[in-house]
Amino acid sequence: MSGDRPSPLVIERILRDREGIWQQIVAERDLNALTGRMLTSSAIALACYGAVLGFFHSPLMALTSALKLPLLFLVTLAICLPTLYLFNLVFGARLSVRQSLALVMVAITVTSMLAVAFAPISLFFLITANDYGFFKLLNVAILTLSALVGLRFLTSGMQVLNDHGLLAPEAANAKVGEQAAAQAPVQAVPAAVAVGATPAAAAATGQSAEPVAVPAGAAVAESTPNGAVTTAPAPAQVPTQGAGQPAGAPFPPGMLPPGYVAQRPWDGRTARGGEPAQRPASMTLLYIWILLFGFVGTQLAWTLRPFFGDPGQDFAFFRSIDGNFYAEILRTIANL
Repeated sequence: MSGDRPSPLVIERILRDREGIWQQIVAERDLNALTGRMLTSSAIALACYGAVLGFFHSPLMALTSALKLPLLFLVTLAICLPTLYLFNLVFGARLSVRQSLALVMVAITVTSMLAVAFAPISLFFLITANDYGFFKLLNVAILTLSALVGLRFLTSGMQVLNDHGLLAPEAANAKVGEQAAAQAPVQAVPAAVAVGATPAAAAATGQSAEPVAVPAGAAVAESTPNGAVTTAPAPAQVPTQGAGQPAGAPFPPGMLPPGYVAQRPWDGRTARGGEPAQRPASMTLLYIWILLFGFVGTQLAWTLRPFFGDPGQDFAFFRSIDGNFYAEILRTIANL
């Protein structure tokens, strides 16, 4: 399934063709249409699930919960998205606002669709087990599980963008440069001069001063201080160890062991095989942002309550702000 022929259900495309979704976000192709479809699907799914939550109290509470649950996710996104975008800019990432919004909307869409998939289970316990505390904890667990799966999609998408160099462009360019240097062909070395020739003589003849291995026993020419040329048997090759290090005594000045390759600073440094890639700062900040998103979302949910509606209290669109979400969950667990 390609991005040119999208599925009628955006969640189906996200689950079946997630690589196509990531590539579309990387290329910034039709992101407005994709984000709009995800926004619409998420709002409808969250409204359906919110109606199930509110039916525990009354049909009027079901209507208000159907309005407030999509509002909860969208307002949390509006509060936290600028932080994610600015974090990426500060640490050198090249994400645009549309790419950041599309990535987060993928996570919200998966979360909302998974939550509405649990709606029949929640409705079943609403009918068969009319216990307010149990019903509340059950749906908090459903929303938590759905959010964890959605955030897993968010981290996967950010990792794909990191592989394309959008989170750490400098590291990506350095990696490409190292790979190009490692794959560059080695230039041919000019023929070496006679063994014992000085660098000055080699420069005068235009030849390289690097020595060439000579078979053992072959006669080589040597120059004497008075200019006479004599012949002498070439010494036997000395075995080398590791990266060209001689096993025996060191070679005389001006001579190098056969097969020795000097390290040149202009050759470039290649990457070490198996060396783990460094995690960009944007990925680390993403996990921090996820925690921030969770804290903002839970506090906003506590501010917008009730969603379930305590059957022992009258209908109210909002409750007074007292306590916090986590203390209420612990109190509910203790009262079970």
